[in-house]
Amino acid sequence: MIHRPILQLLTRTSLVTQIIIGLVAGILLALLWPQATDEVGFLGSLFISALKAVAPILVFILVASAIANHKPGQPTHIRPILLLYLIGTLSAAIVAVIASSLWPSTLVLSNVATGSTPPGGIAEVLKTLAMSAVDNPVNALLKGNFIGILAWAIGLGIAIRHGSETTRSVFGDLAEGVSLIVKVVIRFAPLGVFGLVATTFADAGLKALLGYAQLLAVLVGCMLFVALVVNPLIVFSQIRRNPYPLVFTCLRESGITAFFTRSSAANVPVNLQLAERLGLHEDTYSVSIPLGATINMAGAAITISVLTLAAAHTLGIVVDMPTAILLCVVAAVCACGASGVAGGSLLLIPLACSLFGIPSETAMQVVAIGFIIGILQDSAETALNSSTDVLFTAAACMAKEERSAS
Repeated sequence: MIHRPILQLLTRTSLVTQIIIGLVAGILLALLWPQATDEVGFLGSLFISALKAVAPILVFILVASAIANHKPGQPTHIRPILLLYLIGTLSAAIVAVIASSLWPSTLVLSNVATGSTPPGGIAEVLKTLAMSAVDNPVNALLKGNFIGILAWAIGLGIAIRHGSETTRSVFGDLAEGVSLIVKVVIRFAPLGVFGLVATTFADAGLKALLGYAQLLAVLVGCMLFVALVVNPLIVFSQIRRNPYPLVFTCLRESGITAFFTRSSAANVPVNLQLAERLGLHEDTYSVSIPLGATINMAGAAITISVLTLAAAHTLGIVVDMPTAILLCVVAAVCACGASGVAGGSLLLIPLACSLFGIPSETAMQVVAIGFIIGILQDSAETALNSSTDVLFTAAACMAKEERSAS
């Protein structure tokens, strides 16, 4: 009987409110009883592992089911969404270049990061993407290779469209079953956030960030500007009405969980559930959301541009406008190749640094700095990346529906 009031309270309280409560509780625990954070940190690790475990199979089943059960003549809106992804990522890179020129940052280049090998050029990034698309499907599912998962899901879905009605129904039932499992996992997000926040604040706190306050201010400021100014303008160009209710909904319900999971891939189930609640076209969002987790990387474009230009400024390298424009393009392309896991964009910084003749040894020092400030930078980056996936999907779907109705 005691548990019933607690259960009723949980069902009446929104998930976002519960996550905020978990956030505050995690901070308080880290400040008041830091010794206990090792124990509760398991909750955060368990939550992220559950999301990462269910995300690949969810994407595979949902995309294959959506394509297999797609009726000829039924509209989808993938093409305009891809265009919005491209515009958003390139715009973010331009904002980062402008901000870096207005408020140049200086780095302390001393410690060299080792153990990871950055890509050697844009051609290598594109080659990696192509090889990912033809990866073994089992390996793609095990490794969370979403490009490979999408490629196989699309191919299987097209093939099953020519199969029997029973086979298509089975995939539809599988999609509903996996979606139910995801909803159960997401209900534990408040506990996961509680564990993640407690561990993060207890381990690093704010001391590691104070030495790079200006750099962080430029990075996070650019991401906020894109989230609150650039993205709303892009959405307004599509729906032709006040974009902020939709923008704030996506930031609140997708950005908060992405901020703490620090993984666009892990946040795919959250975005799919949000798209469903927004009443979007399932055949569209079941493809565009997982695709966005791989190629829609506005936050990564900002990180690559700002840290690269900070390194150039530290070394006294003058950046002219044509080179800055080229950096915008390179950052946008590199961002599409960024991994959907924590810190995935940092290893692409040496590629952008090569534009200015900065040696890889120095560039890897910049990567090391990126990991130091990653407690805040990577969280904000992922929140922008992931919330924009569902934002642009919703904008394209709403615009198409309004044009069809008029």
